[in-house]
Amino acid sequence: MTLARGWLRRARPLLGTLVEIGVMDAGDATLQAGFDTIAAIQAALSRFDPCSDIARFNTLAAGDRIDIGAHAAFVLDAAQRLRDTSGGVFDVSLGTAPHGWCRRGRRLHKLDAAARLDLGGIAKGYAVDRAIDALRQGGAAAGWVNAGGDLRVFGDLELPLTLRDEVTGGVRRFGTLGDGAFATSHYAGGSRSQASATRPVRAHVSVAAPLALWADALTKVVAVTGDAVHPLLARHGARAWIH
Repeated sequence: MTLARGWLRRARPLLGTLVEIGVMDAGDATLQAGFDTIAAIQAALSRFDPCSDIARFNTLAAGDRIDIGAHAAFVLDAAQRLRDTSGGVFDVSLGTAPHGWCRRGRRLHKLDAAARLDLGGIAKGYAVDRAIDALRQGGAAAGWVNAGGDLRVFGDLELPLTLRDEVTGGVRRFGTLGDGAFATSHYAGGSRSQASATRPVRAHVSVAAPLALWADALTKVVAVTGDAVHPLLARHGARAWIH
């Protein structure tokens, strides 16, 4: 991708992948704010960080509860709504206990000892959205955040979209993205991430949506159901493709 002068771009390892941020008419401080935002969300939501809200919840006994931060409250609210509106297709407990948890305000309750949460299928998109907010607040006129394929663009900019070609091992051009989000989930078969443990998934699903959180999460719903016109897509202003 060739950019005109005035663009600044950097990449760093975060969220278990390589995160790239690009901005127009902004400096290193704005880029740093974007990366700092993602790092803070990773610390709050990663099940691998023993101090995170999610890791702390996973160690609770049934009937216990913890106070959680704003990031966890926001993402779990979205996950809870998706679980309920998808009939349990979207499940951040990964099949351990879909209804074994509930969020009430800033308190997260464990209803079933088996419940273990993993926000890997929604938190990355949320982190991208919050990083975009930080870039705008830092004065960037346009830019993007790409977290391992969870991409969001804002301002007067269109970025090319490419998809991995499993046959040739290369990539192929899919289209362009301007002022919105795009996510692709890759599955080799079986069940993983927010897919139900008892339902089959498709190989590749892409979703375009206004926000990266919905693009990220809805790829899992489409992958499990195989429905590229699932009603939840229209509800969130999204469009899906099954490859």
